[in-house]
Amino acid sequence: MRYCVVILDGAAGWPLPEFGGRTSLMVASTPNLDRLAREGVLGLAQTVPEGMEPSSSAACTSILGYDPVAAYVGRGAIEAASMGIELAPDEIALRLNLVTIEGGVMASYSAGHIPTEDSRELVGEIADALDDDSFRLYPGVAYRHILVVKGARELLEARYTPPHDISDKPVAEYLPAGGGTGRLLAYMERARPIIAQSPVTARRRASGGVAPSDVWPFWPGDAPGGLVPFGELRAKRAAMTSGVDLLGGLAVLFGIDRLEIEGVTDGPDTDYAAQAEGALAALDDHDVVFVHIESPDEAGHAGDVEGKIAAIEAIDREVVGRLAGARDDLRILAMPDHPTPLELKTHVGEAVPFVLWGPGIDPRGAETYDESAAGGTGLVVDPGCGVLDLLLG
Repeated sequence: MRYCVVILDGAAGWPLPEFGGRTSLMVASTPNLDRLAREGVLGLAQTVPEGMEPSSSAACTSILGYDPVAAYVGRGAIEAASMGIELAPDEIALRLNLVTIEGGVMASYSAGHIPTEDSRELVGEIADALDDDSFRLYPGVAYRHILVVKGARELLEARYTPPHDISDKPVAEYLPAGGGTGRLLAYMERARPIIAQSPVTARRRASGGVAPSDVWPFWPGDAPGGLVPFGELRAKRAAMTSGVDLLGGLAVLFGIDRLEIEGVTDGPDTDYAAQAEGALAALDDHDVVFVHIESPDEAGHAGDVEGKIAAIEAIDREVVGRLAGARDDLRILAMPDHPTPLELKTHVGEAVPFVLWGPGIDPRGAETYDESAAGGTGLVVDPGCGVLDLLLG
């Protein structure tokens, strides 16, 4: 038996008044996911434990079959692992976004989804000016980067707010606060004039794009230890494809092979078909392949209704449609990691719909793949890490 897990990041959401109270999953045309629901098992999974921040780090850890509480790793450290950054015992890694703040308001948590080539140039300028014995800045993908701070473990206990949680809100009350954050606030202040004077900023303004103005650190983590590799835990060889460092970091930490597939990105320009074909090829020498697709979540953070629907439809058409029936020995699990309601432009920790399909999985009578249909089945998996047991069982 072979297994494929499709993670539609942030695809779940809330009812949309403009669509008669239907969610994005309900509005989207998803004939392939609906087929899986009719021929398989539909239910809800609680991927984010009560009290945890509803981030993809917790939710995707659950989908990989791990308890996100017992296997907790700070997200900054996860993304650092993806980038090959080794943390010393006295170092903390924080996620650092390039953002746009206008009039004291978070105008863009992603500096207008600044492309990687621009952000790497700008991050290089900031690092050249500010890297020292205490700070090291590493370029990541698009607006997402890593700041490593030495000798400040108190930052693990400080208070942070992800910038995507405060879109269109004044930022003053959401700045990092607590022990040790004075150093971070000073770093943010020192970065601002470097960004303002950067050729990258000038080019983006001249082209009519959103220009970055600030850096925003959050999600601290230190070097993890004691994690059980996926192969040891499940006795199966696994691979993953994703366009974001978070999933790449989880793969590194859990001993899951990373697939390098040309054209895979974190946005709507990703090559969905290539991602599906790469996953199928990897099943020749892997038992399980995780296919993570970020585009619905990015659209959710932007409040882009049509973009989110289009992303869901592309996943259904180009990914699920290719996988279903490609092999006689293939079971599929498809699910979001968390909802990203368009009204909020951020994550919530509510249960998400999942569907299991393939050999040995008997149909339970559902008709469509969406939140309402999943809730109507009465099947709830809590904790959500148990869904992988259903797939592999």
